[in-house]
Amino acid sequence: MRIWFNKTFSTISSVFNAIHLAFPIDEVSLICTHTYGNAAAFLAADECHLEPSELSGFAYLEWCVNFCQQHNIQLFWPGKEAALISQHHNLFLATGTQVLSVADYETLTLLHNKADFYSQLNSAIAQTMDFIAVNTADEFDLAVANLSKKHDSLCVKPAVSVFGLGFRILDTQRDSIKQLLEGIEYQIPLQELRLGMKNSPTFDTLLVMEHLAGHEWSVDCAGRQGELLCAVQRKKPLLAGQGQTIDNDADIHNMVMRLSAHYQLNGLFNIQFKEGRQGVRLLEINPRPSGGFGMACLSGANLAKIALQSIKGDIIQTPIIHYGLKVTEVNTPVIL
Repeated sequence: MRIWFNKTFSTISSVFNAIHLAFPIDEVSLICTHTYGNAAAFLAADECHLEPSELSGFAYLEWCVNFCQQHNIQLFWPGKEAALISQHHNLFLATGTQVLSVADYETLTLLHNKADFYSQLNSAIAQTMDFIAVNTADEFDLAVANLSKKHDSLCVKPAVSVFGLGFRILDTQRDSIKQLLEGIEYQIPLQELRLGMKNSPTFDTLLVMEHLAGHEWSVDCAGRQGELLCAVQRKKPLLAGQGQTIDNDADIHNMVMRLSAHYQLNGLFNIQFKEGRQGVRLLEINPRPSGGFGMACLSGANLAKIALQSIKGDIIQTPIIHYGLKVTEVNTPVIL
């Protein structure tokens, strides 16, 4: 089977490595494209090609269809323009290519915007943290005033963001110079943030939220059209540098099952949770493999193998997950 992964995050290398461990190269061949000729993912792929950097939208969609036809792609696993591609499976099927989409267009669009996602999520499926979406300084001040009545600490994050970019805890005690000198990360002085808003009458949606100060779980999943095939929980320590633990929290597993079924999730995806004073809360659903995917597979569950077996129609054997296992990652220097 010739499988194509178009431009995506460099962490896709962990998926390539997991597939190579599970299938011989004469059975599965991994094709990778990227706009950069020295993309790290090329090191783990069987075949590499450059894709045009200037294309997006329907022009890129057309290029993808042609690439599948020219390179005899049997399975397309999209990263770039995944939502748009999910609407046009028929164009690829006409060339003999199956497309693996984590969800349909509406769901992928919803997951991209956390303000919409949180607002529409039924609390019976999973609970999110207390939040208010704002677009102006006045709305921000009102949100802070209202949420401060119920929560000791607040944080902010853009509604559209990846990898935690833009997340900050609101600091009401120190200014930025003290934070800088003390080496404090992921915090922002409340008054200085307010001052900055005076130069922006309106801004892209910002979430003002209760700050969840407890443990965080990153759950790497393999699914098939809403059926959760396997999930590996990685519990992160409160202090960095202590590794992560393969966990088996029943409440988290049940939420993952309900979320998978509700959004009809498919392939490889990641769901994140964090603990607050009132219990564990859902942070986000990432419709792609996580940065820690390789650590999850150390648990005894090769999630990439399971996802691919489900697509091929093979029999899936339930793996034995080694709960309590401590895992971490070690950087390895390479020549691109």
